[in-house]
Amino acid sequence: MTHNVAILGASGYTGAELVRLIATHPSLAITGLSGNSKAGMAMADVFPHLRHLDLPRLTTIEDMDLSGVDLVFCALPHATSQAVIKALPSNLKIVDLSADFRLRDPAAYEKWYGKPHAAPELQKEAVYGLTEFYRDQIRTARLVAGTGCNAATGQYALRPLIATGVIDLDDININLLAAVSGAGRALKENLLHAELSEGAHAYAVGGTHRHLGEFDQEFSAIAGRDVRVQFTPHLIPANRGILATISVKGDAATIHQTLSDAYAKEPFIEVLPMGQHPSIKHIRASNFCHIGVVADRIAGRAQVIASLDNLTKGSSGQALQNANLMLGLPETEGLMMAPVFP
Repeated sequence: MTHNVAILGASGYTGAELVRLIATHPSLAITGLSGNSKAGMAMADVFPHLRHLDLPRLTTIEDMDLSGVDLVFCALPHATSQAVIKALPSNLKIVDLSADFRLRDPAAYEKWYGKPHAAPELQKEAVYGLTEFYRDQIRTARLVAGTGCNAATGQYALRPLIATGVIDLDDININLLAAVSGAGRALKENLLHAELSEGAHAYAVGGTHRHLGEFDQEFSAIAGRDVRVQFTPHLIPANRGILATISVKGDAATIHQTLSDAYAKEPFIEVLPMGQHPSIKHIRASNFCHIGVVADRIAGRAQVIASLDNLTKGSSGQALQNANLMLGLPETEGLMMAPVFP
């Protein structure tokens, strides 16, 4: 059985990544693509790497025909999805890739995103889209809220450790390297090649990054108490990928065994042998997350290192993984492609 899907915001990076992934999916067909600023254009003219595909032309959201569509991927900018999703037919299943429904508390959303939530009634039904930990809820959900890519990376490394109490919850420090595609496709001066290349810099320093809202929400829920991590992201001159190095207090061997046990049956999470650590190069353009554990030279401390592709496992691949569950399909369908190397 083929399920018809539409992509709102197909002219952005995550929209294009969804098209790339769905193009070889045996059970999905793309019947609608929107891109308001590119409406009327062929997808091949917006993204020449997709020229070989027979795709519908881009339209505005208002002009899109959603009759016969089973599921919509919403790849719109933050603060845009709320009003759009609110106006969609109630029978549609929706996977939202923006930040608009990630935070369960509307007050927390306003704190981190600077404006009141425009659809709090929908927020109540949204399921957080970290597939490996919300699988049962996602299967029956109408609206799934995709995670932040940085937030997903840190959570894969830390959730099992917080849940089992093998690390000190008051001593977690996340240093994260993020590729430039995580900032989207819009033109920004600080993302020009001359501004970004041959350098790297920290940003949102001191606890201002919006993905901290997700860390606070998820880690505190697991622990049953407030958990506040230190988090410093760095922008690096790479196109795609995230690498998080997380310093924790705990026994390295126990930490490694805990992660290995937690992910033993997960098809997309690979825990490396003790002492090995991952690289952005080894997960590029794939739906895999690699996690490594290294004992620190200071006794009783360890480094947990996680890497994933921000556009795939951190966003569009995660969205497709969730859509598979929502449509009753095998979770891995269309997602078992090997990483691109070198």
